[in-house]
This record gives sequence, C-alpha cells and structure tokens, in this order.
Amino acid sequence: MNASSSGKARAASSSQPSESSSKRKRGIFQKELQHMMYGFGDDPNPLPETVALVEDIVVEYVTDFAHKAQDIGSKRGKLSVEDFLYLVRKIVKYLAQQDAPKLNRCKELLSMQEELKQARKAFDVDEEKLAASLD
Repeated sequence: MNASSSGKARAASSSQPSESSSKRKRGIFQKELQHMMYGFGDDPNPLPETVALVEDIVVEYVTDFAHKAQDIGSKRGKLSVEDFLYLVRKIVKYLAQQDAPKLNRCKELLSMQEELKQARKAFDVDEEKLAASLD
C-alpha cells in the first residue's frame, strides 16, 4: 500500500483539523513533502489530500517537539540547541537505539553549520581586503 492510498484512508477517518493547524498557512511544505514522499516510495505526484495530511502530521510533530524543548529550556530560563539534542537523545533511548543516526546527523549538521559560519566570516574578511586592495 503506498502513502497516497494510506493517506487517503487516514484523511477520511480523521475528524476536524486541529485548531492550531487551521491558523497556519497551509501548503508551504508541499513541494518538499512531495519529493520526500517520492523518495520514500510514493507516487511521483501524490494526491494533494495526502500531501496535506502528511504536512499536518509533520507540522504537529515539529510543533510538539519545539514545545517540549521550550518546557525543558524554561527551567534554565532560555531555549538552546542543547534542549533539542536532549530530546533527540531521549527519543533515541525510548526507541531502543533505533534512531541513533538522527542524533549523529543532528550533531553533524550543527558542526557543519558552525563551519559554514566560520567560512562565511573568513570570506567576508577576504572580500573586504580584496575591495580595499583594488581601491
């Protein structure tokens, strides 16, 4: 059963959309989700209802995840990246190490982000020196 047909069945069985999902702008992740769904074996052009349902599920999950991280961060008075990493580790532990690659990927992306910041900073400095030398 592909995601389109299972999504259709879930959409038909679900009740009214949650209050929070009706307030947000819908369809902003449509193209990305279509590509991801295709990458995971769905049809290249999944049903719009299926994409909308997957988007609702993803947005609800990310929102809940952010709220949980905010609850953790509020104990210290501020939200940090470490709060999110703590939740990923907690989820990994809960799922019996099934999602350990997620934690590793998070760490990898954060280190890459830091490297990119440093590279941009170095590039800006080099560009300023080049502009100064041309004058």
